[in-house]
Amino acid sequence: MPTLRLALCQVDPTVGDLAGNAGLVRAWSRRAADAGAQLALFPELMLTGYPVEDLVFRRSFVAASQAALERLAADLAADGLGELPVLVGYLDADGPPQVSSDAEPGRGARNAAALLHQGGVVARYFKHHLPNYGVFDEDRYFVPGNTLNVVRIGGVDVALTICEDLWQAGGPFAVARQADVGLVLNINGSPYELNKDDVRLPLVRRRAAEAGATIAYVNMVGGQDELVYDGDSMIVSADGTLLARAPQFVEHLLLHDVELPTAREPAGGAEELADGMRVVRAEVGDVPPAPGGAPAVGGIIEPVADEAELWQALVLGLRDYVDKNRFPSVVLGLSGGIDSAVAAAISVDALGPDRVVGVSMPSQHSSEHSRSDAEELAKRTGLDYRIQPIQPMVDAFLANMSLSGVAVENLQARVRGVILMALSNQEGHLVLTTGNKSELAVGYSTLYGDSVGGYNPVKDVWKTLIWRLARWRNADAGRRGETPPIPENSIGKPPSAELSPGQLDSDTLPDYDVLDPILIGYVDGDLGRDGLIASGHDPAIVDRVLRMVDTAEYKRRQSAPGTKISMKAFGRDRRLPITNRWRERG
Repeated sequence: MPTLRLALCQVDPTVGDLAGNAGLVRAWSRRAADAGAQLALFPELMLTGYPVEDLVFRRSFVAASQAALERLAADLAADGLGELPVLVGYLDADGPPQVSSDAEPGRGARNAAALLHQGGVVARYFKHHLPNYGVFDEDRYFVPGNTLNVVRIGGVDVALTICEDLWQAGGPFAVARQADVGLVLNINGSPYELNKDDVRLPLVRRRAAEAGATIAYVNMVGGQDELVYDGDSMIVSADGTLLARAPQFVEHLLLHDVELPTAREPAGGAEELADGMRVVRAEVGDVPPAPGGAPAVGGIIEPVADEAELWQALVLGLRDYVDKNRFPSVVLGLSGGIDSAVAAAISVDALGPDRVVGVSMPSQHSSEHSRSDAEELAKRTGLDYRIQPIQPMVDAFLANMSLSGVAVENLQARVRGVILMALSNQEGHLVLTTGNKSELAVGYSTLYGDSVGGYNPVKDVWKTLIWRLARWRNADAGRRGETPPIPENSIGKPPSAELSPGQLDSDTLPDYDVLDPILIGYVDGDLGRDGLIASGHDPAIVDRVLRMVDTAEYKRRQSAPGTKISMKAFGRDRRLPITNRWRERG
């Protein structure tokens, strides 16, 4: 049986940066070749980045992707890498992209993969299954393919597939069994959400059994707007054995020698098979010879605790948003509370203390412990700490306007927002807002006040999870002999906006231990009133909470983007009308 040394290149592309992404392919292909790889594969839509969204409808962008692919093939050959087969995702089209109802069937933009070899394109595969749920909207953008490309490489028949093809039974993997392939390559842009890594391995095993073949699954890593990709690339044999698995949230070259069955069918030609798909066969020329010496063993990275996984996702999502959008630094308000403390710790881990500015903005209602807790966090993390009292500015407004009650509370929040935006304008920082998912759900925020900002690193983090992450981060620092970044007092004290004397969150909201399970059921699980009450929640509290959630949609529509870590994030997943008279009633 032949052995192929596979190189799964788990890398971080940027949407729209065709030249930069092609440079990544060239650099990592060189690394793969130097390590003796005989086949290298890169993630879904590697050349364009993923998702490209409505860039698909720009003919110039599609044409640029097609040209970049041809140029990349030539550049790899010029780099002396022509003998190495390289599978790369790109945007293709047969005819102009079309979205009208009378668009010609079977023609339009394609989510594609190309196998490059000896300066040219040996095979092109078009994604068959197009996801149209959650964050995915590929029926809007792409036309599905109906051909499975099988390429003979080093005496092994290798099938090409893309992401969602793996998530659906039938289609390419069923056809791969009929085509008697030995290896299926699956390139991915699979966004992270908590525990998705626990789903992937059983899924890959099911498809390996369905195809009767080894599967090489490569996923991208990095952040793209709200989405973050965790990598978690792997190789699984036909019998379901996990052969190698890459770490999450870092770029990585997973190199592994895989023993595969010798191809039996003749190379070349086309054949009709089940599921309305055709098989088209091709063959590459010479590939690099099998390397001598010890076999390459990619190793198996064991999963980490949920909190560690989430923290890495939040750090990577923020880092890539800041760096890919070329912000030099970030600024956020430090209240001394748990939300801003966690957001600040994430920021320092993502960018380093020299690129994080924390501003304490005390009012006459700010407690001494809030001021000291903010200062303590700054000392522990080393961020740029500043103090800007807001009371003189608030008093100037009140001297010219007659305000009381909530209007005065919101005025304080909006003055703080003005200060942060002024620092952003003056010094070029990206403003981070720090409202957690629980607050966003019930509208416990002030528009153009504490909600002001260009990004929210904790937007998809429930309040109770904020506390868990804070405790985990401090404990992790202790295990590594470092100073815990978050003051214990910020973790332990009752949460408060401190906009009026003695104010606590619990004056307005149920305790978060009661509130969050209701919100998780309603927001993430789409449970209605009856379902929530059947789950054991108090009917009066359910009615109160649902009323707050439903009436706050207009606030959420205006909120900053933030890293998605749950199955249903506000904005990216959960899209409800603002004008909406449907209410869950008892």
